Amino acid sequence: MTPAKTTSNPRENQLLASLPEAEWGRWQPSLEMVDLRLGQVLSESGRIPAYLYFPTTAIVSLLYVTEEGASSEIAVVGNDGVVGISLFMGGNATPSQAVVQSAGQAYRLRAQAVKDEVARVGPALLLLLRYTQTLINQVAQTAACNRYHSIEQLLCRRLLLGLDRLPTPAMMMTQELLASLLGVRREGVTAAALKLQQAGVIKYRRGHIDVLDRKRLAQNVDHGWAISAGAGHSGAAMPLAA
Repeated sequence: MTPAKTTSNPRENQLLASLPEAEWGRWQPSLEMVDLRLGQVLSESGRIPAYLYFPTTAIVSLLYVTEEGASSEIAVVGNDGVVGISLFMGGNATPSQAVVQSAGQAYRLRAQAVKDEVARVGPALLLLLRYTQTLINQVAQTAACNRYHSIEQLLCRRLLLGLDRLPTPAMMMTQELLASLLGVRREGVTAAALKLQQAGVIKYRRGHIDVLDRKRLAQNVDHGWAISAGAGHSGAAMPLAA
């Protein structure tokens, strides 16, 4: 990891943008902008993070990794949040692995600065704790979806999570990466992506996914689709009964 060579606005991160002016004035000199590479590991499971990361244009996946090395995504963090919550939650070591899923920029704050802020028990800590509640909600929803949703619905939900944290409807994501994030076989992701492409919802090519119809993507998460075999890009998608 190297310091970013270009400047960007730290307030592109929603948490930093929400800091009261007094806290922002205290934090700003300590924030360091960094470029995050695709696949870069920001923190390992069972270890104490060295930094708190506030993504601005990058997206980070929080992964649960089994003893056998298999992994599954439990949450997604972008410009809506922060990576390294164990630093201010008191647990120190993090239970998940944080891996950059979409390259971009972030601002980081050293662990000691975070601990100093926690000791103040001020507005910044309350803001971080409120975000943690939303992150817990996301983890709980992911667990429920993994239990009850089809692979196609899981794929649609994951694409929506990415869209919510990106400035464009295009993302770089291979089928192998998607299978790893969702904890399913690659063949299942391939079949689900083909259905969505045939229905005109997405366009997929060599690791690039363009979302063409966000509304129908969201509808599929809620209800699921039955897409007729052989349907072209103009083929209709019929909602299943809930």
